[in-house]
Amino acid sequence: MPVADVLPDFADAFPFDRFNAMQAETLPALLETEDNVVVSAPTASGKTAVAEVAISKTIESGGTALFLAPLRALTNEKESEWERFEELGYSVYVVTGERDLNPRRAERADVLVMTPEKADSATRKHDSRRYGFVTDVDCVVIDEVHLLDADRRGSVLEVTISRLRRLCAPRIVALSATMTNIEDVAEWLEAPADATFAFGDEYRPVPLNADVKTYSHGDNAFADKYRRLYRALDLAEPHLREDGQALVFVSSRQDTVQAAKKTRDELTERDIPVGARGDYDFHNDASDLNNNTLRQSVLDGVGFHHAGLSREDKNRVEQWFREGKLAILFSTSTLAWGVNLPARCVVIRDTKLHDPLEGEVDMSPLDVLQMLGRAGRPGYDDQGYAWVIADRSDADKYRRLLRDGKEIESRLAESLDAHLNAEIAMGTIRDLDDVLDWLETTFYYVRAQAAPDRYEAAGSLREQASSALRGLVDRGFVEMDDDLRVSATPLGRLASRFYLRLDTARHFADLAAAASEQDLSERDALTAVAGAGEFDSVSARTDERDAVQAVLGEASEPTTILDVDLDAGQRKVLAILEASMQGTTPAELQSDAWVIRQNANRLLAALRAFLDEFDGSRGANLARRVEARVEHGIGADAVGLTAIDGVGSGRASKLATEGLATPADVVSAGVDGLVEAGLSDGVAERVRDSAAELPAIDVEWAGFPDSIPHGENEMCEVTVHNSAGGARAGVRVTVNGVEMTTSEAYLGEETLPVGVFGGDTEALEFAVEVAFPELPIKPVVETRTVEVGY
Repeated sequence: MPVADVLPDFADAFPFDRFNAMQAETLPALLETEDNVVVSAPTASGKTAVAEVAISKTIESGGTALFLAPLRALTNEKESEWERFEELGYSVYVVTGERDLNPRRAERADVLVMTPEKADSATRKHDSRRYGFVTDVDCVVIDEVHLLDADRRGSVLEVTISRLRRLCAPRIVALSATMTNIEDVAEWLEAPADATFAFGDEYRPVPLNADVKTYSHGDNAFADKYRRLYRALDLAEPHLREDGQALVFVSSRQDTVQAAKKTRDELTERDIPVGARGDYDFHNDASDLNNNTLRQSVLDGVGFHHAGLSREDKNRVEQWFREGKLAILFSTSTLAWGVNLPARCVVIRDTKLHDPLEGEVDMSPLDVLQMLGRAGRPGYDDQGYAWVIADRSDADKYRRLLRDGKEIESRLAESLDAHLNAEIAMGTIRDLDDVLDWLETTFYYVRAQAAPDRYEAAGSLREQASSALRGLVDRGFVEMDDDLRVSATPLGRLASRFYLRLDTARHFADLAAAASEQDLSERDALTAVAGAGEFDSVSARTDERDAVQAVLGEASEPTTILDVDLDAGQRKVLAILEASMQGTTPAELQSDAWVIRQNANRLLAALRAFLDEFDGSRGANLARRVEARVEHGIGADAVGLTAIDGVGSGRASKLATEGLATPADVVSAGVDGLVEAGLSDGVAERVRDSAAELPAIDVEWAGFPDSIPHGENEMCEVTVHNSAGGARAGVRVTVNGVEMTTSEAYLGEETLPVGVFGGDTEALEFAVEVAFPELPIKPVVETRTVEVGY
């Protein structure tokens, strides 16, 4: 069916001229009705075009479409692909956590692209001016809706869709690879029968031959990787000799590189004719690659692809593989989800992978099916070949998966209390009846009715809801009055705001309460984060434990405020964080360090908010400095420099080496002093100007005497002046270490009354401390001594 006949105004938005049979069958439901639509079809059958038809209809009628991509990497891909819509005069805007949000652009966009996690965050803040645009969505396209069954991420997608349906009732178009219980997804989304499509393998553009192969398992995990690699090459070799291509999935970024290196040697040993070293143009193009190892590898016909490569390198690798210049490509699971990169044969070398936060885990069945579905190049191959290489003990499990497929289950029960808390914190649930109404909007409810033997909630939804709600009340996240109306406590709101596990939120609140009685240390803050439930599955391999001990030292006691018994994996987290503050992470800990730091910085930001709420600016400021040190790898004395816009770890270290350790030092040095410290003229001026926008504190001791007779007293005042950029601050006045008065304010000028009492002591040591909870600047402390006379 010609695209121009169906959508004449959008023909240029599609990369082809005619819809295929699968796409054509969905067109009446998409274009002639407003029904929700569910489409299950084999990988590579053309589901993206179904999404683009739904988007075209939405924006043609003046609406806004939201496309939910399963991975952040795919949001960037869609931004590039959908320049076709931009050329037609429509705006496509990608909203991810790694980009600064432009609310005006988001509000004006015709097509929004997000991950489920970002959509969850946006809908939680839908009543803010910044994220109000999310309630104006008219159509939501869910790419790979079978993500519902994914660990941790599945429940996020589920509650986000339920929330969007309550907030703005958009049309839902859900797309999926083949799933056996599509009727459950259709029932959840209220898609009628004539808008629910289950396309079988006959719609695959290339028939698939999939099987499981075993290998000889040994005692050495490292050697086993190579046994599986040789097995993969044995399976790929016949196709490579016939000018076919192979796509081999491995478990980690590092494994893609190591497997590619070994394969280059092995292909030479086997005399398999691949590579393009004689291709002068290709040789020149390869020289532009950013990754040195990849630059050498592609010339031998072997590539690798993972999320750590630059976008330019990934794009080149994908292009060269499509053009046939690479015979074999090693990749992590990123290529399985959404990237259209088929090969004649696909081999899954690794069915287990190391997750920095979970330890060794089995690859998701969803990932396995996605990967295998990439086999077969439309227009080039008559047959696709796909294999899973598994240990003999796992072989039957994967054979059943290939034979029977995978039912999609809800994962909401695993985190029901946390998601319920979030809904209450948003105010969308106000009483017990609302809880029941909310549960009935979830996929969890549908699956509980369809498969009651698998779901404890079947037949007892009220009991399930009541139990979860009572638990939130008992733990202090929710308050309930006599009429069963519910509202979130500050604890509940913070847990929702930072997506915390509830046990972590409770622990942070307890630490903040203790910090109000006893000073918090950097080790206290780091230990609280390392001991968070989010890290309870981190494992420490044998070769890592010596490095952990070297970082932490022999003592490595738990926090001095709350007893925290860290296990080996959590001690590893603590060691990575402490080493990161110094900018020197041991080589043995580097493989997991990036993921752990990313998660830890989110938790440190949360801890800062808890301290700010339940303790005050002093503890929050310490957490902010720890957060900045972990992020930048900078010493405690110079961490305040990172508050200056444009100053990261490199410039901060350079300035600190030259004796400029604080923003005030930078302002005093001026442009000339910064140039002498090694900055260029332009940078020096910008850094000086930015530093001058930070607070500059001066303390005035109005009427304070030098001495006071014993037994007498007088009331004085302390005034804190801020002569530069405004910021929220906590002002604390102590005498001989005992707190007298505090104040929290957006600081311009603050005056506090202070009593001077001639008590039983020789002198009164007054201290005024100004701490900024949102800036990594050390607290400003000024003192004044008053002698007590007899």
